[in-house]
Amino acid sequence: MAALQDLRVLVVENDEMSAALLQMQLVQAGAVVVGLAATVAESLRLLQETSPDVALLDYRLARNETSEPVAAALAAAGVPFVLATGMTADQLPASMPGGVLLVKPYLSVDLSQALLRAVGRTSAQA
Repeated sequence: MAALQDLRVLVVENDEMSAALLQMQLVQAGAVVVGLAATVAESLRLLQETSPDVALLDYRLARNETSEPVAAALAAAGVPFVLATGMTADQLPASMPGGVLLVKPYLSVDLSQALLRAVGRTSAQA
């Protein structure tokens, strides 16, 4: 069974090429990508419409937005998330709600492990 089998993932990434690569990696690992969003508005709409198990967020989004409002909405809805960014923890604003931090660049296995940590699964359970 694939590591992320049937895990419903919302991907929030403003770079189309990166989003397509993430979608491919996630599907290969067994996940179901419920939506791709590049802006805060798209992310919030998809959060309501798709009820993901977990979200994968980039910090910097389209239109000079950040994913802080998305992270806050996810936290309020009880949806865990992974923040995949080139920033380190000390570079992120204190107002950013907690999630699993995954610093770019990373490998596919790192992505899978971060998502599993976010939802409370271990590799043995997956």
